[in-house]
Amino acid sequence: MLLEIIWNVSPEIIDGWRTPNKYGLLFVTGLIIGYYLISRIYKKENMSDNQLDKLLLYMVIATVVGARLGHVFFYDWAYYKNHLAEIPQVWKGGLASHGGAIAIFIALWIYSKKVAHKPLLWILDRIVPSIAIAACFIRLGNLMNSEIVGIPTNLPWAFSFTHYYNEHLGDFDPTPRHPAQLYESISYLILFVLLFWMYWKTSAKEKAGLMFGVFLTFMFGMRFLIEFIKEGQTARDFQDAINTGQMLSIPFILIGLFLIVRALRKKEKLEN
Repeated sequence: MLLEIIWNVSPEIIDGWRTPNKYGLLFVTGLIIGYYLISRIYKKENMSDNQLDKLLLYMVIATVVGARLGHVFFYDWAYYKNHLAEIPQVWKGGLASHGGAIAIFIALWIYSKKVAHKPLLWILDRIVPSIAIAACFIRLGNLMNSEIVGIPTNLPWAFSFTHYYNEHLGDFDPTPRHPAQLYESISYLILFVLLFWMYWKTSAKEKAGLMFGVFLTFMFGMRFLIEFIKEGQTARDFQDAINTGQMLSIPFILIGLFLIVRALRKKEKLEN
């Protein structure tokens, strides 16, 4: 007899109320922890409270807007082009890490020029531990929403998502599946621990781009691998050898590897 974990968790905090929900609570929790971590780093680097407050503003706007638009345009434009009013409804779920990464990079480039007056890589190397732990909590939010599920499996830790609505079947589908959201969440937690150790216990932060390169390579490398056991999110995902998430991950992985090699070869130090 197949053993599986019955995941019958409701996304609602209060029965009958769509908001506030557990996804939003975990999303905000990730941001709060990330803010606390970067505040410690900024204090160590003698950055002002004003610079920290503006960093939070830039990051929150970029994360929410970029991740939401990434989901809309990369994964589900066929739906949202006919439901434009639903695009701002982020509390329903539907955030793409690739879109968030692009928006964060742009926002931090502006921030580095206008506010911090530091090199962009200096900012990126110090912000990535916070992003990693926030991503961990966001994926836990996806778990609460029973979304971004894995493919069917008979492994003993398979999750039976009783609240997962399978659009291809047109019904709820409790088939035991890989808990892909949990896999990603755990991998991002490991990445956070690694980056936290690199910053506080090694000289990695003095090598421009090294921590950011590790972040990109690890995060999107794990994303690429986990996509193999994740249910497709777009029509083309069921037809091609690699899916949308994997295709979008490849450039980030290559950039990360380039930054790691560059940092280790040049041993370039950032200005204090």
